[in-house]
Amino acid sequence: MSQQLPDVQATSPDVTVGLNRVGVTGVEKLVKVARPDRRPIVLMAEFEVYVDLPAWRKGADMSRNMQVIDETLEAAVSEPAYRVEDVCGNAAERLLEKHEYTTSAEVRMEAEYVTHEQTPASGLQTQSTANIMASATATEDGTREEIGVEVTGMTVCPCSQGMTEQRARETLRGLEVEDPVIERFLEEVPQAGHSQRGHATLTVESVGAPEVDLTDLIDVARDAMSARIYNLAKRPDEDHMTFEAHADAKFVEDCVRAMAEGVVEEFPDLPDEAVVTMRQSNDESIHQHSAHAERVAKLGRLRAELSGE
Repeated sequence: MSQQLPDVQATSPDVTVGLNRVGVTGVEKLVKVARPDRRPIVLMAEFEVYVDLPAWRKGADMSRNMQVIDETLEAAVSEPAYRVEDVCGNAAERLLEKHEYTTSAEVRMEAEYVTHEQTPASGLQTQSTANIMASATATEDGTREEIGVEVTGMTVCPCSQGMTEQRARETLRGLEVEDPVIERFLEEVPQAGHSQRGHATLTVESVGAPEVDLTDLIDVARDAMSARIYNLAKRPDEDHMTFEAHADAKFVEDCVRAMAEGVVEEFPDLPDEAVVTMRQSNDESIHQHSAHAERVAKLGRLRAELSGE
């Protein structure tokens, strides 16, 4: 006769305090995201899975969480079309159904996403990578889903560039170059400024799945910096990137504002209630610290600000 194992998790804890998040992290799964008429996207993704826990229960059912993740990912692979945020949304809803003691379930996912493109000057085929993030929180009121990207680019400091430009102006005057020629030259040839490796993070969250294409989100984040960077770069490409970056010098704050403008322009069909998170962090080249700026706002608020309201 088999002996029934005790359900220790269902007993009362010694300290009756509820918890917001209990679950598992670092769960690695291979996710295949199908696309109509195109090859599927294959991602090596890392998941976090959480439920809330009432004060009267000692622990959550960890094995049940893992079963839900496995079942949901298998379903995602078999579907003809799927979005990564939907994988999280479906898993969160399954968690809520299977854990009768929970009021909130959350699933988060991160993966590396590869895009194919051409180098800007030489036209060579290359690849770029972006970190993609998806999450979903399911409650009895519905499911909120989030999709986001983190990309790398290049920025140039306008303050540093301004000082170099003034030095060039004074030097040219000392060589008796006329002022109109000096100003024309400075317009045509951007002056040096210290550059940074920039890290842009852009996410969109809404009730249900945000109608956002991952590649569009990547483009908005990359274009918000002074210049895009590429894994492969011949000398003409290096020249192109350097010139473009110095022709569009930006503070870290400017990058966040450019992301806000890009989201409003690129996603006109998103609801005003969608929440946009924009972060920019620059690895300073002449300082030991990094520069950081961010904004979290509803899309309707951003639309109003950009229209001058």
